[in-house]
Amino acid sequence: MSSLFQTPIAAGGVVLLGLALLVALGFEFVNGFHDTANAVATVIYTKSLKPVHAVMWSGLFNLLGVLTGGIAVAMGILKLLPVELLASGGSGAGLAMVLALLLGAIIWNLGTWYFGLPASSSHTLIGAIVGVGLANSLLPGHVFGDGVNWIKVREIGLSLVISPLIGFALAASVLALSRKLLPAKELHEAAAEEGKKPPGWIRSLLIVTCTGVSYAHGSNDGQKGIGLVMLILIGLLPADYALNRGYDEFQMGKTAQVAADLSRSTRDHFGGDEQMAANAPMRAESSDAQKVVDDLASIRAAFRGKKNMDEIPAAERFEVRSKIIRVDAQIDKLAKSAAIDPTTLAELKSKRAELRNATDYSPRWVMVVIAIALGLGTMIGWKRIVVTVGEKIGKSHLTYAQGASAELVAMGTIGVSSAFGLPVSTTHVLSSGIAGTMAAQKSGLQMSTIRNIALAWVLTLPAAMILSGCLYFLFSKLF
Repeated sequence: MSSLFQTPIAAGGVVLLGLALLVALGFEFVNGFHDTANAVATVIYTKSLKPVHAVMWSGLFNLLGVLTGGIAVAMGILKLLPVELLASGGSGAGLAMVLALLLGAIIWNLGTWYFGLPASSSHTLIGAIVGVGLANSLLPGHVFGDGVNWIKVREIGLSLVISPLIGFALAASVLALSRKLLPAKELHEAAAEEGKKPPGWIRSLLIVTCTGVSYAHGSNDGQKGIGLVMLILIGLLPADYALNRGYDEFQMGKTAQVAADLSRSTRDHFGGDEQMAANAPMRAESSDAQKVVDDLASIRAAFRGKKNMDEIPAAERFEVRSKIIRVDAQIDKLAKSAAIDPTTLAELKSKRAELRNATDYSPRWVMVVIAIALGLGTMIGWKRIVVTVGEKIGKSHLTYAQGASAELVAMGTIGVSSAFGLPVSTTHVLSSGIAGTMAAQKSGLQMSTIRNIALAWVLTLPAAMILSGCLYFLFSKLF
């Protein structure tokens, strides 16, 4: 415990921290058996692998995906959250937010899993985050809707809407191409009907695509759990986790220089005046640009001349983090409202990313526990979703070619999305890919299943928003 948490924790704090972490790990565990069933559906249904081998194999590559996939998606998800709640370290509001959105997401995920519906954990989590933001904006002193980063909501929402359409169209195209280039009869047979294992080369292909989808799922969905665990740690132990304590003297100096560069750019492009920074407390009002300059001066002073993060007083670390978050958000807002050339915009974006490296990070142990939770979750609860994917989307049973086409497209779509830091739904991409192959093969779709999946897709956002919003109101009174 002492190696992970240097700040002394009271007994009550240990219980609260343990509860919050268990809920976060519970979400990732549920995510494992709820979403990853899609990755193993084709290899199990086509008898390419025995179920026990398939889920263990998929769990392993989900784990590897979390450990090596970076944290771009995690940070993208967190940017949906209200900045004021992200900057409320140690407060009840921050803890209420995390517990509300996690429990709301878990409840909906378990409900859809119970009924065998391939609903999206990504969709659920985003709905829960938006619900918490809206609920927070209803509290006294707020303006309704201001608690949500609507620009990021649109960006991520668009990726969630478009990715299933891409999955449908590309999987249909890949299957049509395979029928021309690989006309082997056995490739297009329904394994479940024949009751036999696929030929060796087909089996290898299906295992490879299952591996790819599992890894891609870990690198995308696993990051969401990482971000949420970090939010809990930052809220309850800001001195330990508000800033990246792995920074050395070079990184400390580089951050101070980046703050100076951003301050200069802000003055040049948005009208801030660094020379007035020292007198900022005496001014009745300050322009947005001047506030950025003032915060950057404070950030630069905090990092300049320090050898590591421990030299920043523990009581000041969260305030430094809050200023970095505010500066990043405000410069982004200023840049979008000003006429700036693309080169300057790119430079500002690069400098902002360098500055956020001090706050956007994850210790290795967090990545490991999330990877284990996701991997273990993969190993149970797969059967309900496998049957839906294999038999209930199309009127005919799944063929080898259909399974490989859908998974190949899902692997590519999720992998590209992870590279750009965009969360997408493994469930929606793969199930829409299966539907696309059924349409391309003209075998027909079971409209009742398609209707149920579409209904779950439509209801997930509002249901998660309502659940998490109500829980947030409840928890905000308790903490």
